[in-house]
Amino acid sequence: MAKPTKIVLDALAGSGLLLKQDKLLPNVVTLLTGESLRTSWWSHPKAHLIFAVLSELADHPDVLFTKLLYGKDTLVHRRLWPALLAVARAGEPWQFQKLSTPARKLLEKMKQSEAPVRSSGPPAKEIETRLLAHAEEVHTESGHHEILLEPWPVWQRRVRVKPLRSTRRAHEQLAEAANSIGAPLSALPWTAKSRTRRNRA
Repeated sequence: MAKPTKIVLDALAGSGLLLKQDKLLPNVVTLLTGESLRTSWWSHPKAHLIFAVLSELADHPDVLFTKLLYGKDTLVHRRLWPALLAVARAGEPWQFQKLSTPARKLLEKMKQSEAPVRSSGPPAKEIETRLLAHAEEVHTESGHHEILLEPWPVWQRRVRVKPLRSTRRAHEQLAEAANSIGAPLSALPWTAKSRTRRNRA
């Protein structure tokens, strides 16, 4: 395993959560560059390294990418997957309140499918940020970006993980992990403040 990837994995294993990029909180880009970037990492001299490490992490059996903190790409270590799965499958009000009609239709389509569903645009983002499905960004042959949405029951069978029985304890575990990297409770998607701050840079 490449040393830069191991640096990120060690940090993730320690905290349980790690942002892909953020101005203030621990994140992959800062670990790899030693800088807190104010702009996209794509323009950084180490962009190729960052891309390579992120690609390796995306395929790692102990790493899951979600939109957990501030609606931003967040790496979740395997030890927190039972907690994440319990929250994601809980069907809580924050997951469905003001969910758009296109997103609801997309959700119904997913429920009727045992295979991942390709989608794009705002409806797919809504599903992703509300943790209503496992989401993975893919590149099409035409060069476009799409989101592959996989129902959580299908995902959990594939990776062989079971949700915590207590949703309350699951919330607590994720909140504790977020706090360990300096993220407040308001960074998590089930808080009202988080739902109004998803555009945080």
